[in-house]
Amino acid sequence: MSVLHSFPSLRWAAPVLAGLALTACNTSQTSESTSATATATDTMSTAPAVSAPAAGPKPVTPAGPKPAWGPTIAPEMQTVIEALASLNPKPIETLSAQEARQQPGAKEAVEKVMRDNSIPMPPSSADTTSRQVMPGVKVRIYTPRNASGPLPVVVYYHGGGWVIANLDTYDASVRGLVEKTGAIFVSVAYRQGPEHKYPTAHNDSFAAYQWVLKNAASFNGNPQKVAVAGESAGGNLAAAVSMMARDKKVMLPKHELLVYPIASYDLNTPSYQKNAQAKPLNKPMMAWFFDKYLRGTADGKSPMISLVNANLKGMPPATVITAELDPLMSDGSMLADKLKAAGVPTKYQNYNGVTHEFFGMAAVVPQAAQAQDLAAAELKKALQ
Repeated sequence: MSVLHSFPSLRWAAPVLAGLALTACNTSQTSESTSATATATDTMSTAPAVSAPAAGPKPVTPAGPKPAWGPTIAPEMQTVIEALASLNPKPIETLSAQEARQQPGAKEAVEKVMRDNSIPMPPSSADTTSRQVMPGVKVRIYTPRNASGPLPVVVYYHGGGWVIANLDTYDASVRGLVEKTGAIFVSVAYRQGPEHKYPTAHNDSFAAYQWVLKNAASFNGNPQKVAVAGESAGGNLAAAVSMMARDKKVMLPKHELLVYPIASYDLNTPSYQKNAQAKPLNKPMMAWFFDKYLRGTADGKSPMISLVNANLKGMPPATVITAELDPLMSDGSMLADKLKAAGVPTKYQNYNGVTHEFFGMAAVVPQAAQAQDLAAAELKKALQ
């Protein structure tokens, strides 16, 4: 996977995506039923769909009616989905992996909404460098500007079904969390399927975690204060890395942030049924991702894929975030329940009115800013 200087388009995209810190988080609108400190008895909490104040000269409002699959969708989220539709992406499940990687996605939709609504683009507060972990695996290191160290480190794994997307696709999420935590983030460009089938991405991800433990001091990081985080397939990888560290007796991450993680091989959970035709992720796409990355059904039943059936005892404290209008909502909810049942201190938060990929959209979608604030608070507690 390429790194920052290899993407000329990032010269303008990075500041756009850095705008994620713009949207104010109204924490009073998050219905918390959990205590301030996550415990093994934390209960599920759902944040209601809320409307953001107008950002920029024009309010972010959708043009059409709510989609049939999303009757509860929040207006800002709907505006992003409409922008995505206007970019005319082809159904990924009908494409080759190479074709799918060229399709416009959530990142491009958010950029369009920001342009259309004159949402300003503040400069980034993080510097980036690239390092090679091993042949085929690189990382992008985000360091808070003007920070003194050594600083805590979060190893971050991007989404994309282990097949599509790259470091740039999820740049907004990482920059938002760097801004809110003051930690160094190491974003991992693991190898992807179908060119590299399971368990390549999982092994690459664990190798990157071990590399960070050994090399953190070289980039002003504290090797004793390391957490893991990821979205979607990356949330699966972050949990799998924690499991591998436990089993191999490597230092456990201090925390695992799992944002709408893939945690099951079951395509018939309640949320898969309810959100089968949702955007930007639907049930046929998930079947396509499994087909492209896994070698067969046996891989899908592996505890590294079906986290909900794995032995979760001794895992690091976790924060699990899900979205209402997401086929993976049940995966995250079940995983949070299984973690708690295994005695793992777990904070679970579902956000109503939003879809898969909402987490990096804080410049436009208020629930994303709320979710980032929650994630950052839990990471900071764990890494203090």
